[in-house]
Amino acid sequence: MLHRRLVLGGAFGLAACSSQQPAVSQSQAAPVAAVVPAAAPETLAPPPVSFDRFLAGVRADAQRGGISPAILQRALANIRPNDRVIALDRKQPEGALSWVEYRDRIMLSPTRIANGQKQFAENRRLLASIESRFRVAPAVIVAIWGVETNFGGNTGGFNAVEALATLAWEGRRASYFRKELMAALGILNEGNIPPERMTSSWAGALGQPQFMPTNFDRLAVDFDGDGRRDIWNSRADALASIAHYFQKNGWREGEPWGREVLPPAGVDPTGVDTDSKRPLADFARLGFRNADGSPLPRASIESQLVLPNRGSGQLYIGHHNLRVIRRYNPPVNYGLAVGLLSDNFG
Repeated sequence: MLHRRLVLGGAFGLAACSSQQPAVSQSQAAPVAAVVPAAAPETLAPPPVSFDRFLAGVRADAQRGGISPAILQRALANIRPNDRVIALDRKQPEGALSWVEYRDRIMLSPTRIANGQKQFAENRRLLASIESRFRVAPAVIVAIWGVETNFGGNTGGFNAVEALATLAWEGRRASYFRKELMAALGILNEGNIPPERMTSSWAGALGQPQFMPTNFDRLAVDFDGDGRRDIWNSRADALASIAHYFQKNGWREGEPWGREVLPPAGVDPTGVDTDSKRPLADFARLGFRNADGSPLPRASIESQLVLPNRGSGQLYIGHHNLRVIRRYNPPVNYGLAVGLLSDNFG
């Protein structure tokens, strides 16, 4: 049996192993701010109570939590179980594309790159102001914005309260979604957006950054100064909220996210050690090179080898900021693609 572990030890003798990551969904992936627990595959029992009785319980709990009766009436009066939400929840697709297909056809398509460059140029002054406050690279903000909602053009067409109520009532992950539902009602109670305009993804991810409601208080910001954190309609609030997320998760100003590399001669790139963290200079001394064949910088920045899921020999070196990107959405292919997309802006 082949022992597939490449050890970087001693004089960094190279031997092999790859820690594969979960496949990336070919649908729009939800960020870490909107991470949804995996759906259970077993046959479901019908919900234990009627939807109306469920809503009555939500209404009572919300009122005890300080949500105004007027907001509850507007938010809950006309919602019903959404069959489309349930269908999407039960059929979350597994990734089928290779890394190269996912990278080039989905994440780094010429259209997405061109649109991102246009948005970067048009919002340069706003992005500079956001960078000044949060110390996060504008390029990664624009990349996340483009990947999550096509630069604000596709924030989801579901009624957020109805989607969350459906998932909380349906029962597969009732506790998780009931908490999100109560948080969404709190957002409405604060006056950030009218109930009729609170749209979301099928899973309840909100606005241009696609934040789940429980993360709204921690991450959303009022950057335009109008007294509301409107991540749906205010570009300033949406982009600043993405920057705030990265700041909170440890983005290091001025550091790169990573780069594609070539391994030393005779080393199988699919079998390298992806666990060890070393200074970039160590990889340079071992004979790793930039993708164009040029030498790596002999820098001290912490680095580790990264393998795409379902790749075909591509190899990357990632730094701390790649790990921060992957806190937005964990799959390795997502993080690499966001980093590569961000390289096109600036």
